[in-house]
Amino acid sequence: MSVVSLRNVSKSYPSSTKGGATVTAIDSVSLDVEAGDIYGIIGYSGAGKSTLVRLVNALERSTGGEIHINGRDIATLPERELRKIRLGIGMIFQQFNLLGSRTVAGNVAYPLEVAGFPKQDRAARVAELLSFVGLTDKAKSYPDQLSGGQKQRVGIARALATSPSILLADEATSALDPETTHEVLALLKRVNAELGITIIVITHEMDVIQTIATKVAVMDQGKVIERGPVFDVFSNPQHPASARFVSTVVKGVPSAPELEVLRERHTGRIVTLSFRDTEVDQSEVFGEFVRAGVPFQVIYGGVNEIQGRPFGHLTLALHADDDRVDAALERVRLLTTVTEVR
Repeated sequence: MSVVSLRNVSKSYPSSTKGGATVTAIDSVSLDVEAGDIYGIIGYSGAGKSTLVRLVNALERSTGGEIHINGRDIATLPERELRKIRLGIGMIFQQFNLLGSRTVAGNVAYPLEVAGFPKQDRAARVAELLSFVGLTDKAKSYPDQLSGGQKQRVGIARALATSPSILLADEATSALDPETTHEVLALLKRVNAELGITIIVITHEMDVIQTIATKVAVMDQGKVIERGPVFDVFSNPQHPASARFVSTVVKGVPSAPELEVLRERHTGRIVTLSFRDTEVDQSEVFGEFVRAGVPFQVIYGGVNEIQGRPFGHLTLALHADDDRVDAALERVRLLTTVTEVR
């Protein structure tokens, strides 16, 4: 079941120049986020992804289309009704947005106070959440006494305070170092797995999508240009912008400048082999070269895993006469995709 469903959603702003045309930030976007998903939305700066997330929690109103949250179209709801909807949507921010004058416990309690929870219930809920994120010993500390990772864990606890069914993470790891990013992403996985909360992750970092997301939508100039399971988009991107993102974590066929460098360093015929999931056993492929008497060297690329499913590209330099190489490649092509790098 879709907990978030967008149908032909658009958002336009008046131009900042006098008499100028309107600026379209979101252009006819349709998406379905199902219960239990960790859904990544990725795009470069200005792609419209952060605007999209503000439409989902109705911090901004769309100028067209339908936005359904747990079956209700929020595009036309009055503010009083939207406040109830927002209780079921938690939000995590890039810069943490903690209240410096409040303790850690006070920050986590704040949304409960706003929602009118009784004081005794607030205390129990705050203690439960601080235990979940591993910050029980920091309850009386203030934000400026915390590391970046600790601040974001407070942000996650605060976002979970009202027991939302949906969690929005807008560039939640962009201000963190790689090790801390890994810890925060592991915590978000726990939120999804143990609490059953659907998560929408907004990011420009492909490795975040690779680590945590089950599905992904790629945005460019206000449009969703590609979507699907993360493995499918990573292993076989259909749009040039998607391919650029994938190339930041997965090396494909060498570009012309890269090939020039490789040719300076390596002799022999250069080919790229593509591997996807368990469709082919790599050892069987390499065995064909061995049986044909074709020495080879891996000179570029790599094989990655998404949720235990391998994919990637390996570029080889083959050291033998053309007849033996051709015979080996004929058999290898029966097993996997071969690209001759010219």
